[in-house]
Amino acid sequence: MKVYFEEGTLSDIISRLPVQSVLRFKCVSKFWKTLIDESYFRMKHLNHAKNDQNSQKFLFYQQYIEEDDFPIYFCSLSPVQLVEDTHKLNFPLNIEPRFCTIYNGCNGLFIIKVLENTVEPNILLLWNPSTRESMVLPIPEFSVGLTSCLGLGLDSSSGEYKILKIEGNEFDNQKVPGEIFTLKSDSWRKIDEHPRVTGNKVSGMDTLAFIHGTFHWIGFYSKKYFVVSFNISHEVYGEISLPEEICLLKTGSTGISILEGMHCAYSKTYDQRIHPFKVWVMRDYNLKESWNAILSIEDRYLLRATPKYKFANGEILFWCAHLLGRDIKFRTQRGPFTLLPRGKFLNGFTYTESLISPKLLI
Repeated sequence: MKVYFEEGTLSDIISRLPVQSVLRFKCVSKFWKTLIDESYFRMKHLNHAKNDQNSQKFLFYQQYIEEDDFPIYFCSLSPVQLVEDTHKLNFPLNIEPRFCTIYNGCNGLFIIKVLENTVEPNILLLWNPSTRESMVLPIPEFSVGLTSCLGLGLDSSSGEYKILKIEGNEFDNQKVPGEIFTLKSDSWRKIDEHPRVTGNKVSGMDTLAFIHGTFHWIGFYSKKYFVVSFNISHEVYGEISLPEEICLLKTGSTGISILEGMHCAYSKTYDQRIHPFKVWVMRDYNLKESWNAILSIEDRYLLRATPKYKFANGEILFWCAHLLGRDIKFRTQRGPFTLLPRGKFLNGFTYTESLISPKLLI
């Protein structure tokens, strides 16, 4: 007995399945392949995945490749799947890179900077770790160095994906223009400078936090820190105040990320007596009074830390670097995040599995 489904019913059923299951269904028939390759289906699948804990993953990597190890791994963040189930990912290109940096992405896509050798310039990739698809991006006019920070975001008004490149200059007065890349135009162009910012406190280790169609990072003016915003639809700057304790921070590190769909500010104070690491969240976007401190950890050996994810039980996953020991680790408030393999992992990012193809965005 054969069972037939209407196209809408079939689409709804398949769009709730994991990425690897959906990709296998492309081999069933030409009709199924056409359905799954449609852009509306890919977005429908992504919208379901965003609300599915089993589709939330953690990507982490080594900066330098040692021996034959692949530098990129992923594991599940689902409370049901929190077991030692870490997977290695093959490197996107058929090369043997010496160095790579991954930048925080959007809708399951990531930007990777690859250094193949010391002679050739960097290679920029747009990569989907769920489908293993990638494409090479043009290099911006100004090189992507150690102090460069890149972010990927979706312009909801045009449906275009855009990449913003900002240069950190906390310790010098040299200003490098910001640049923006639109995938459909396949070209980089310079953007105007913020009228007040004298420096950007970012580096390749930091993220350009993306929320409400806007990138955010830490800037400073007249020895005071604040959040710089850049809306990718209108390409205009804005400013958001930080908690007073961070604004005038003299010795320490600070940054901003996204936690549970809200702005998350964090700081680590370097003091002779106390060494707290603190985390705040902004309950209402762009409302200074809504900053709320949610965590404080005193650890004199902690150099810096970045909140990455908040579990359903309230625990927060951090990337952290200590004075003691050369390894850069991931941990929660209660201790090390033991699901990851041993190694010197440079950074990690949470993401939602998606079917979005980099090659179909141009």
